[in-house]
Amino acid sequence: MKRALISVSDKTGVVEFTKQLIELGFEILSTGGTKKVLEEGGLDIKAVDDITGFPEILEGRVKTLHPMIHGGLLAKRDDSGHMEQLDEQGIQPIDLVCVNLYPFQQTIAKPNVTAEDAIENIDIGGPAMLRASAKNHEYITVLVDSLDYEQVLEEMRAQGEVSKETKRKLAAKVFRHTAAYDAYIAEYMTELSGEEQPERVTFTYELKQPLRYGENPHQKAAFYSRPLGSEFSIANARQYHGKELSYNNIHDADAALQIVKDFDEPAAVAVKHMNPCGVGVGTNSSDAFQKAFEADPTSIFGGIIAFNRLVDGETAKKLHEIFLEIIIAPAFTDEALEILTTKKNIRLLTVPFDQTKKAEKMLTSVEGGLLIQDQDTYTYEDAEISIPTKREPTEEELAALKLAWKVVKHVKSNAIVVASNDMTIGVGAGQMNRVGAAKIALEQAGERAKGAVLASDAFFPMSDTVEEAARAGITAIIQPGGSIRDEDSIKLADKHGIAMILTGVRHFKH
Repeated sequence: MKRALISVSDKTGVVEFTKQLIELGFEILSTGGTKKVLEEGGLDIKAVDDITGFPEILEGRVKTLHPMIHGGLLAKRDDSGHMEQLDEQGIQPIDLVCVNLYPFQQTIAKPNVTAEDAIENIDIGGPAMLRASAKNHEYITVLVDSLDYEQVLEEMRAQGEVSKETKRKLAAKVFRHTAAYDAYIAEYMTELSGEEQPERVTFTYELKQPLRYGENPHQKAAFYSRPLGSEFSIANARQYHGKELSYNNIHDADAALQIVKDFDEPAAVAVKHMNPCGVGVGTNSSDAFQKAFEADPTSIFGGIIAFNRLVDGETAKKLHEIFLEIIIAPAFTDEALEILTTKKNIRLLTVPFDQTKKAEKMLTSVEGGLLIQDQDTYTYEDAEISIPTKREPTEEELAALKLAWKVVKHVKSNAIVVASNDMTIGVGAGQMNRVGAAKIALEQAGERAKGAVLASDAFFPMSDTVEEAARAGITAIIQPGGSIRDEDSIKLADKHGIAMILTGVRHFKH
């Protein structure tokens, strides 16, 4: 008689699956809670300790870690020496293993979970059985996911056994599962121990959706989400309408979300190719969007818009007038949804702005390696502000400088942002020299630059950017400072009556 060992934390479908195995001629071994559930389902089950001759001990910590079990899992069936040893020891082979693990991930997700509770939910016997069975998958069918039950049953009914191809796929799934499980534990224990840069790091992600392609149609791509990651994220957004998100959509949507979360007042952010093309603040979403639109009505076409307030009918009417790829908001009114869903392809996403905006580590892959850094969460309020110029900024200029400083942090370096007190009016992004970025931003601002302010993500290596700003009519500048030629820029600012704030902190974004 074939033998199956079933011991699962997730009991989904396990009674019916076991019933089908019994009908196919399997003897069933089980433990603890699983055995109880199966017996309550009217099934005849043999306890593991009846096989091992040894009771569960240490509150269930030790029950399957025994040669009578692992011998039956690891023996090669076509190796006469292995089979003779099983016979000598009275060990019967196990042909199918169905195991999933203590809910460690769910446990550490609980608010105020204790270290004791988390550690108690680290499974030992389960991973050992899974790994043993997966290693010996040529002879054993091993399942860790209830979604695979039916395929296994179908193959057994059709051909009397599970194909080698399916066994190998199931074994690979097991190793992915146990690797992810260990990754959760390693990350939790690393944080618990206070290690900031451990000698090894392992991250695990779960497939959210396959993507049609990557940045370009010839590149394959998929979207994975981080379990227990930030709820305030595109990975956890709810999509109400529109086509599936593309690779570039996801990148741009994330960029928009990262910018808009920095604003407390009602704000709208328009993004194209990972850079903000327009940012506006106002009394409500409609007002904020109008300013974001006016900031750059050309680039916003085909863009992504993020709001930090409800989108109502008035705002939706304005949004409906232009072509947009994605709109992100905390919520949409019924009227707004009715208006916007008349456009077949536009994606409408909601993100829970009330969730704590956890600053996760930033991971960037390079050929053969991985860069890890903290997010840039440094704000104007964190900076040690100094004003080296003769003139200090007015209240209105200060409001504009703060807005520009929030935005420039999110623009690809070299970055320059020109702004008024409630909107951006020029953005120079990703240039090889700073004065080039300034020229782009000031040219975009045009006549609106007169009386506006300018923010730079890093210091001015020379005074040429200040010269360009003065020529355009800029009245105040915010920049980190720290150049050996700071004094040249300060003197030139004084010459033109420009107020300058130094923050002491740069905001490079590559």
